Amino acid sequence: MPLFINRDQIFAHQVHLLEHKLRSKEEHILELETENALLHLRLAECFGKLRRGRNEEIHAQRQKHQHQRKLQKSTFAALSKLLSEVQVLKQDSRGIFTVYMGFAKELEDQSKQLFECVGTARNTIQDHQSNDIQKFQARLAALEHSLQEEKQRCREERQKRMLLHNSLIELRGNIRVHCRVRPILPFYDRPGSPTTYGSSLCEAVVQAINDDSVLVNCAKSPAMNKIFEFERVHGPEDSQETVFEEVKALLTSLLDGYNVCIMAYGQTGSGKTHTMIGSQSEEPTAAVQDFQQGIIPKAATELFKLISEKPADSHTVEMSVVEVYNNEVLDLLARDEDGAAVGVKREVITTSTGTSEVPCLTYKFVRSSAEVMQLINSVLKLRAHSPTLVHMDSSRSHFIVTLTVTSKSPDALALACKLQNARQEVRGVSQKEWWSPRCRRAASLRSSSPTSSPCHSPCHSPCPSPRPSITQTPLKTKLQLVDLAGSECVGMSGVTGAALWESSCINRSLSALSDVLGALAEQRPHVPYRNSKLTHLLQDAIGGDAKLLILLCVSPTQHFLTESLQSLGFGARARQVQREPPCRKNTTLKINQN
Repeated sequence: MPLFINRDQIFAHQVHLLEHKLRSKEEHILELETENALLHLRLAECFGKLRRGRNEEIHAQRQKHQHQRKLQKSTFAALSKLLSEVQVLKQDSRGIFTVYMGFAKELEDQSKQLFECVGTARNTIQDHQSNDIQKFQARLAALEHSLQEEKQRCREERQKRMLLHNSLIELRGNIRVHCRVRPILPFYDRPGSPTTYGSSLCEAVVQAINDDSVLVNCAKSPAMNKIFEFERVHGPEDSQETVFEEVKALLTSLLDGYNVCIMAYGQTGSGKTHTMIGSQSEEPTAAVQDFQQGIIPKAATELFKLISEKPADSHTVEMSVVEVYNNEVLDLLARDEDGAAVGVKREVITTSTGTSEVPCLTYKFVRSSAEVMQLINSVLKLRAHSPTLVHMDSSRSHFIVTLTVTSKSPDALALACKLQNARQEVRGVSQKEWWSPRCRRAASLRSSSPTSSPCHSPCHSPCPSPRPSITQTPLKTKLQLVDLAGSECVGMSGVTGAALWESSCINRSLSALSDVLGALAEQRPHVPYRNSKLTHLLQDAIGGDAKLLILLCVSPTQHFLTESLQSLGFGARARQVQREPPCRKNTTLKINQN
């Protein structure tokens, strides 16, 4: 038993130490005796010298001899004391050994009792193990089943809550606001880079605490701590597909007759372009490309998928792409004389109906999402970009993609024809009244049977007819996908020269957007749409009858806390805007009497 051996070694070591001390004392005694002998020899020599010396010297020698004898006596006394101490130590070592033996015996008895208890417990466990395991497994299965039911109930309740909340927002005309907190990413290794890994500035202070709340928790600035609530909050772990699933339902509204606008807002480097367009991956596989796609390509794919489920040729899609750079609207799909893409300046006007319009804007018919992305990729190189200390490829303009869907409803035409025929039957119009007396074929066809004539049906008559004619105004709805330029602090971004003017225009246009939302939230009589080309261009989406969704992109780190709070505050103001409920466009059937 290793435990007993260790204690034996300990006590043996202590005995060994005591014996060593005893030997040391005995050696010291031998040294003193040797010294005594040497003193005797020297004394003898001194006596010889004293005999030959003077009486005074003899007297001195005698005194010295007496002194030495005293020293001997004291030495013998010290030796006696040491011997007595050695005897005491020997007695103590015997007592310690006796205690050690008692402890060893007691420990052995306790070990035997413990082994007996362990054996008894093991037998008891083996007897009841099977029953307990079955009970635990049954209880675990019941708890897991209950947990799954609660999760399912929670998902259903959350879905109901989201549907009711969205319905309430739609009835109120509120702007939907979603928030996405990007993960902590490494900064580019550049001179003057704001921070590096391991720094306190990379600490996450903005966190998505649940599906609809964002927590700002800054230990250095407790006054900034706050909770913001939005319609949906995405954490760093949410994928591109998860973000798109929350905005996917708006595309169905687009085909139902509503204008839709999805806008990404945030600071430079917060992930707006990644969210809206996506990121290029080094792996060329289709699965990775789909995983990295943003809202624009996914929305185009979903839109054409929904159109494919409709009757053929009932929907057409036109596309326009513009950017607002330095408070100027540039048409990126315009071509020069050589056919090369070049940004042409356009103006924004307000029509007589109060809507904003861009005259002479270039539109391209698209038939698939691949064509949409091909056009976008061809004009992305025209978009203004510039490196800053915050982001190596910072977008310096607002990028707006508009998909205009034109719908022709064959169901509405068929219904109008049926109503028209029913009206003629009610009036009792005979077959001959379908023909005009001026028709050349009327005389020859009157005698023939109506069923044998190729023009017996009013719908197939080649002649003028007194029946009403049916025309239909196509239904046009717009899907606007906006990737805004990022707000930034000039001192942090480190821009100089012409880039200062770019940053100034970006910040002024975003401030104008914030002013418009503030005016709408406060229901002011005048809304300053024309303070910026951006707000003037998006007037129909911001304050009009479109379903508007603002996707806030924020950085979680301490370094960008001020910009993140500004973005979150912008989203909070946008949620307070109560507009007129979104208006559904209706196809109008016009029946003209000839």
